[in-house]
Amino acid sequence: MADTVGRRSGAGQPTRAERAESGLVARRATPFETLAEHETGDRRDPVGLLETQAAARIPELIPVRYGRMASSPLAFYRGSALIMADDLSHTPATGLRTQLCGDAHLSNFGIFATPERKLAFDINDFDETYPGPFEWDVKRLVASLAVAARQRGFNGKQRRAVIGACAAEYRQTMLRQAERGTLAVWYSHLEPIAELVELRDELDTSTKKRVRKTVEKSGHRDSVQALAKLTTEVDGRRKIISNPPLIIPIEEIFAEEDAESLFGELRERLRDYQSTLQDNRRVLLGQFDFVQAARKVVGVGSVGTQAWILLLQGVDGDPLFLQAKEAMPSVLARYLDGPSFANQGERVVAGQRLMQAASDIFLGWQQGSGHDGVVRDFYVRQLRDGKGSAVVEEMTPSGMQLYGRLCARVLAYGHARSGDRIAIAAYLGAGSAFDTAMTAFAESYADQNARDHAAFLEAIDQGRITAQFGV
Repeated sequence: MADTVGRRSGAGQPTRAERAESGLVARRATPFETLAEHETGDRRDPVGLLETQAAARIPELIPVRYGRMASSPLAFYRGSALIMADDLSHTPATGLRTQLCGDAHLSNFGIFATPERKLAFDINDFDETYPGPFEWDVKRLVASLAVAARQRGFNGKQRRAVIGACAAEYRQTMLRQAERGTLAVWYSHLEPIAELVELRDELDTSTKKRVRKTVEKSGHRDSVQALAKLTTEVDGRRKIISNPPLIIPIEEIFAEEDAESLFGELRERLRDYQSTLQDNRRVLLGQFDFVQAARKVVGVGSVGTQAWILLLQGVDGDPLFLQAKEAMPSVLARYLDGPSFANQGERVVAGQRLMQAASDIFLGWQQGSGHDGVVRDFYVRQLRDGKGSAVVEEMTPSGMQLYGRLCARVLAYGHARSGDRIAIAAYLGAGSAFDTAMTAFAESYADQNARDHAAFLEAIDQGRITAQFGV
């Protein structure tokens, strides 16, 4: 095998040596110290950037979004993927591209059930997924840890330990993935229960209990649990509970429309979505009947987009809750050259399937014209399927350090599947210089986020934008 080193294979693939050299070339062009930079003299107005997004969203929900973002610097950060993408677009980039999550902050990772009914820990939000330089995701993650650590009152030494451990975990995982076989890299995944056993000596007793509680709670989050929480029985049939503005049954939104016509249209949309599933999963979905739909406010950054929950029921009474979420162009697409999609829902699904170790069996997409005549793209998945996430507001320094490491590991797994893991590993290297650069960037960007949050609150106080609190 030694005679193949330095040559191309018959299929035209670059050799390992050539891939490693491309990573070293990228490091010479973009040294680590430049990755710590982010400030530019001609930075755009952050509030103005958010206002550009409001134009395509449900007007009455924009104040809800702003109210949620105003609640804390971390909440603001969660809703400001566009602002950070704009900032990153003015910084030096490595050119080492992979499929990006696009919004890899620490709250967009969590636990969910795989098709094999095991719990896995992975990225769980792909609204902004798009190809781009690998470090954009890493920067989004480490900066979120810096913001969260400040909000928890961690001192500088504790923050640097949390951020540095995250960056080091990403780097070390990528180095390991570069040495593994292609199929082994593709199948790499993280099981939260196994990780607790592996890392138990690094956790204090209270952190162990919190993490284990999250895992146990996730196992009980499914459509049956959602049925009890989101519906009530009326005349022997399950109906989604109305709780404006957070949950509104569709017949209340379109009260003047003919109910039968409305539900017929929804059934047609479900059939269109069903066609994007694998054959065996189409058969499974075909065993459920559509019962009702409702608009539901979700998340922070997604508030104001169209998001629906769909209640279906099997012949034996089994419930199935699906979530249809509007997919808009990724915020990264404004700043990066990449593929175009006829359906943004397909973009989300394609990115999710590429980055996740295992994806929801009902993950698909749909496109259709609403009652206002606007054509919208959607992606569809189960509303709850063993999903669970850590409570950032309760994390100890050791707990956040563990959590940041787990996030970094699965992010590296996702990047290694779709990018050139050998080139990225060569760029990162065995030393800690990359970790140091990411720590400096994270702390500096947390300062910037605090200033942006203050400017956002000032815009609310001055009446430039309207926020609705406590919703």
